[in-house]
Amino acid sequence: MVRFRRPRSLLHTGRQVLAALLAVTALVLALRPSPVPSASPAPETVPVVVAAADLPPGVLADGDLRVARYPPGLRPGGAVADTASLVGQSLAAATRAGEPVTDVRLVGTGLTAQLAAGQVAAPVRPADLAVSALVRPGDRVDVLATTPGADRAEVVAAGALVLAAPGPDDAGDGLLLLAVDAPTAALLAAAASAATLTLSLPRPG
Repeated sequence: MVRFRRPRSLLHTGRQVLAALLAVTALVLALRPSPVPSASPAPETVPVVVAAADLPPGVLADGDLRVARYPPGLRPGGAVADTASLVGQSLAAATRAGEPVTDVRLVGTGLTAQLAAGQVAAPVRPADLAVSALVRPGDRVDVLATTPGADRAEVVAAGALVLAAPGPDDAGDGLLLLAVDAPTAALLAAAASAATLTLSLPRPG
């Protein structure tokens, strides 16, 4: 006796079709390439002129400077954005490569604004560079000159305000910039060519 199969229900057939569709969908999703993440926006920065190399005191040339990018919150006070504004100005003290060249580093408004009426900024280079490294801007120093054959040193400038100094980690050539009156500046210039200069630090008055 021949037996006939019972026709499958529509529900069973629908389940098979749905399972097949799910399998195809899973395969398509597995083979689809991963989306490329969108690039994060570059952080905001501002231009700051810095030293392009280790610089000694002296007149700045275009090759001495470069522009670095700083976060706005880390931009030093007195910094500038364009190298052209600094070319031709004089650097008061040695500056490390990458260090921002701010107004207080220059022989100009930033330093001479500290001069009292009748004063000028006078460069002084002690014979012992280690002495310069002990001095900080704002200190008061006495400058002593010893001529060849002299028994004792003479005070050439007393209580002069230090406007710029190389600092403890970079004595450089030891150049200091002092605030003195014009006659004392002339004495310092004469002593620099004929005597050995040194410093003493008087007790603050």
